[in-house]
Amino acid sequence: MSARCRSAGRATARPTGRLTNPARRAQPNRRRPRPGASEMPAQSIAYSTTDKIVVRGKDLVDELIGHVDFTSMICLHLRGEMPTPGQRAVVDSVLVALMEHGLTPSSLTARLIYSSAPEAVQGAVAAGLLGAGGHFLGSTENAGRLLREGAVALDQGTAVEDFATAAVARHLAARLPFPGFGHHIHRPDDPRAPRLLTVARENGVAAVHVEVLEAIGVAMDKAKGRHVTVNATGAVAAVLLDAGFPWNSLRGFSLIARAAGLVGHVLEEAERPVDRAIWDAAEERIPYDGPRTAG
Repeated sequence: MSARCRSAGRATARPTGRLTNPARRAQPNRRRPRPGASEMPAQSIAYSTTDKIVVRGKDLVDELIGHVDFTSMICLHLRGEMPTPGQRAVVDSVLVALMEHGLTPSSLTARLIYSSAPEAVQGAVAAGLLGAGGHFLGSTENAGRLLREGAVALDQGTAVEDFATAAVARHLAARLPFPGFGHHIHRPDDPRAPRLLTVARENGVAAVHVEVLEAIGVAMDKAKGRHVTVNATGAVAAVLLDAGFPWNSLRGFSLIARAAGLVGHVLEEAERPVDRAIWDAAEERIPYDGPRTAG
């Protein structure tokens, strides 16, 4: 396994904190540790003084604004280090792929909430983001956990084909949905998945997690007796893990990307509202079948 994969999730810690006393500008604030605590609590993301903001050890004004693109800033913020060109390309492609997918549960929710409370755009976007769960968007996290399990197994000597076959058999026997595979619209293949894998390969990022994903795809087709597509969340999980991000950060990328998409839906809802059409369609397609009163 590559060094990048083994170090997934490892960030460089820098002792920083918020300064409130200009006379002590060189030292972050320190609170007394809790009784029994082995070390003082601290954070290594950012601090500010009267004339400076520092993020992950870099001056926001002098080193970041106007010098760093948003994708690189995300990587710096999450991992504490600037991405390589390959990592930046992969993360950028992931954000583009996940930003929009039409009238999905998250965008429909955002539109309906906005129509109810147009004075609170943040409420509409937040409502849409709450829909990033195990079935939509958030399945990247479940796929990532499984792929990481596979990478660890390979590092311990298990053949990738053996792991893939056992993983597929385990999920099918338990009648569990297999994260990262299948799509109710994109058949036979989700067009986003191969493109994301290609970007990872072209930029030298694809490694063991992509290998595990593709082995699972072969095992899945064999077990099902038909082709089951690798979907976007499966590909996203594989390429982000190979780019060095931990599996428990993957849903965050879905949220970052989809937040931008939801703002777009909310803005369009303000100009071209569809809430009434959605409401009417629901009443037409979902009739009441409970008890009725007389008359």
